[in-house]
Amino acid sequence: MPDEVVGAPPSTLGRLGEFAVIDRLVRGRRQPDAVLVGPGDDAAVLTVGDGRALVSTDMLVAGRHFRLDWSTPHDVGRKAIAQNAADVEAMGGRATAFVVGFGAPADTPTAQVEALADGMWQEATRVGAGIAGGDLVSSPQWVLSVTVLGDLAGRAPVLRSGAQPGAVLAVAGELGRSAAGYALWHKGISGFEPLRSRHLVPEPPYGQGAVAAAHGAQAMIDVSDGLVADLRHVAEASGVGIDLSTAALDPDREALRAAAAAVAEDPFSWVLGGGEDHALAACFAGPPPPGWRVIGRVLDGPARVLVDGAPWQGYPGWQSFQD
Repeated sequence: MPDEVVGAPPSTLGRLGEFAVIDRLVRGRRQPDAVLVGPGDDAAVLTVGDGRALVSTDMLVAGRHFRLDWSTPHDVGRKAIAQNAADVEAMGGRATAFVVGFGAPADTPTAQVEALADGMWQEATRVGAGIAGGDLVSSPQWVLSVTVLGDLAGRAPVLRSGAQPGAVLAVAGELGRSAAGYALWHKGISGFEPLRSRHLVPEPPYGQGAVAAAHGAQAMIDVSDGLVADLRHVAEASGVGIDLSTAALDPDREALRAAAAAVAEDPFSWVLGGGEDHALAACFAGPPPPGWRVIGRVLDGPARVLVDGAPWQGYPGWQSFQD
C-alpha cells in the first residue's frame, strides 16, 4: 500500500493499524550478522558469540525520561538505544541486538513513530547492532522498553564488586553535560546548544568498555544516575572507599562554567550529581588505557564515596521514585 494518499488525512497508528505500522518500521532495515532471523516471526534468532549473552533492560516514559516538546522522536530513539548500549559497555561487552517495546496513543502520527525508529536504528548501527524485534501497543502516553543483548567476546564480565584498595579510578567520556543541558532547557535559556543537545542524546564512549576489560579493569559502571551515586554502588559491592579528586575533575567543571553562571548553579553539582551522561567509570590496578583519565583512588573500607577526602553534601543523584 502507498505510504500516503494525496489529500487524505495524515496517517496515525490507529488509522494504519499495528501490523501495517510494524511493516513500515522494519522495511528495508539491514540486520547485522548476529541476527539470523529478525522481525516477522514469533521470535528472533541470534548468534551468541562465546555461549554467553549480556542482557539489560531500560524503560523510558514520556514526561519522566524525555519531553516531546524538547526532543524530536529521532532524539528519543537515539537516547533509548544509547543508554542501553552503555550498560553492556559497562560489563566489558559490545551490544549486538536490541528488542523494543513501544506504547503510544492511537492518534500518534505514523511519521513520528517512523522517526523514532530511524533514531533507534541510527544509534544501533553506530555500535554494530540491530533491532531484532519488539512489540507495539496502545498506551495513554509514549512508553519505550528496550532490551539489549551483548557479547563479551570470550572475556570475563567486569562487575561492580572487584575494586581493590590502591587502585586508581578512571573515567571514559564526559561528565555533567546532560545535567547542564537539562537545567538550560528547564529554565528556557537558549544558546549552549552542545549542552542542550547532550541532554537529549547522550554520547557514551562506545568501545571503551571492551578496552577497559582487556586492560584488566577490576570494576566498572555506567554513569547514568550521577557520578557519586553510581560510584556508591561500586563501593558497596566491593566493600571499599572511593575518593574523588575535584582537581582531576576540573576540566569538566571548566567546560560547564559559563552555562552554570547562566543558570546560577554550581557546575560541580552537575559533574558529581548529574546523570545521563553514560560515561564509564572503572578501577585499574595501574595506569588506565588510552581514552581514560584518572579522577580518584580506591581506599580501604568501609564502603563510602568521598570528594577530596570528605563526604559529598550535594545532590545525591537520580532516583526513579523521587521527583
